[in-house]
Amino acid sequence: MTKIQEKNSDLISIAPMLDWTDTHFRQFLRLICRRPTFYTEMIACPALILGDRKKLLAYNPAEHPLVLQVGGSDPHLMAECAQIAYDTGYKGININAGCPSDRVQSGRFGAILMKTPEIIADCVAEMTAKTPLPVSVKTRIALADTAGDGFAELFHLADLITRAGCRHIIVHARKAKLNLSPKDNRQKLPLNYEVVYRLKRSFPDIFITINGNILSLDEVAHHLRHTDGVMIGRWAYGNPYALAQVDQMFYNDNHPILTRHQVLESFLPYLETHSDKLSIILPHLMGLFHGEPNARRYKATLATRNISTIKDFLKGSK
Repeated sequence: MTKIQEKNSDLISIAPMLDWTDTHFRQFLRLICRRPTFYTEMIACPALILGDRKKLLAYNPAEHPLVLQVGGSDPHLMAECAQIAYDTGYKGININAGCPSDRVQSGRFGAILMKTPEIIADCVAEMTAKTPLPVSVKTRIALADTAGDGFAELFHLADLITRAGCRHIIVHARKAKLNLSPKDNRQKLPLNYEVVYRLKRSFPDIFITINGNILSLDEVAHHLRHTDGVMIGRWAYGNPYALAQVDQMFYNDNHPILTRHQVLESFLPYLETHSDKLSIILPHLMGLFHGEPNARRYKATLATRNISTIKDFLKGSK
């Protein structure tokens, strides 16, 4: 086995982001970084069981390693989702126990589950009993109305779910305030990375991933001195090419790195194949030239929703 293969893909991961991390964005991002684990958008458990499963679960094998994130609170139904994920070829399944959105709360999943950590543990137990698929949990430190830094609540949750069979916990390093939008949660509630570091020290045999406003590869390297993995969110979407060095820096994978132009050129056949979906796909590409002198012209080019114009941009900017 090579040194590259020995590296856990979960060392770096791309967060599940609603309306952003769909199959189109994931295939685009794979041109930039090959090794990190990708997560799907969150899919509600009832939708997965009763809805258009083929459409909801669609992915290209090139997206692997890929984890399915599911929102739900019924252990039996969540176990069924785990079986579906296993049958569909996902590398793992993740329980959403951290999103504070009121839309998510109405379905009895997301951050509201932190009020009843026993339910999360019951879901983990049923899911791990149903299939061999690894079950992870993504959560926050605690709810905003808890006293102190929330470590006691986070430790209690981690203790329950690890006893139930969870071996990977992802912690967005801030508390969650219910009935406050995810954006307001980010802006109004402070980060506390030290609480997540402390959780890792308390659970040395559990893979602990830290998440929350991580905006550079230097920050990634710093967090990896204290945790097992780093999950990158909005930064990966707004500035995807910033991840071009990830494979070399963290996975010892020295494959040739495509330039921004080469990434876009390599993605052109995909755009041509899915020309009826350009209004969905092209917004995912807006950040490719982030910080570059031609970024404004590039965005204006994508806004035309015209593949010929994109080809002209490539010819004119080399």
